[in-house]
Amino acid sequence: MTTTPPIVSAAIVLPLATQLIHLFAALLLLLSFAMLAQRRVVNLVNLFAAQGATLVACAVVVAYSSHQPDLYQSAALTFVLKVLVLPYVLHKLIGRLQAEWDTETLVNIPTMQIIGIVLVIFAFVLAQPISQFAGAATRSTLGIAIAVVFLAFLMMIVRRKAIAQVVGFLAMENGLLFAAISATHGMPMVVELGIGLDVLVGVFILGIFFFQIREQFDSLDLQHMETLKED
Repeated sequence: MTTTPPIVSAAIVLPLATQLIHLFAALLLLLSFAMLAQRRVVNLVNLFAAQGATLVACAVVVAYSSHQPDLYQSAALTFVLKVLVLPYVLHKLIGRLQAEWDTETLVNIPTMQIIGIVLVIFAFVLAQPISQFAGAATRSTLGIAIAVVFLAFLMMIVRRKAIAQVVGFLAMENGLLFAAISATHGMPMVVELGIGLDVLVGVFILGIFFFQIREQFDSLDLQHMETLKED
């Protein structure tokens, strides 16, 4: 009975893991564009949960290929926070605030998609200098991670509803986490735990903020807050 030598197994696993990471990166980018094109708040939260599931799968692949058990803990933490807890909290807020309506945007959807494509190109230009210190695989994943951050920031700018802007903020953090997982093979567990708890606490605080806006203006449109400016 013959067995596969460890060197041959590693040679097979590493290219396969790289291809899977690229697949997850492309899926993460497509989900970001889908969030830009989405008008319903509930669907935005579902797409955010899908991004979280993609990050979990990417963390598991990197943990297996690089033999880092700590990344399995990071994947479990990401699954609990970004796939279960945060979407559940956001869905509860949407239900309590009756905010299932379509979100309004400052520009139309086709224009946003064109701006998003320009931002993706700009993100890869920013990641180009990394080629001096890392390989092409790291450069491409880092470029997509920066693009996800830019697209999430764009969503925060063009959306008028408070909940949609919070989802954009959380999606921006997804891009940063993907960069940490794919390009640097994970951050220390203590750092990831601290970031996760900060995000969770921030969502609870923003939930209270939502209720205050709704009670004061009977709407979650942040344009109403312009009435608070001094004359």
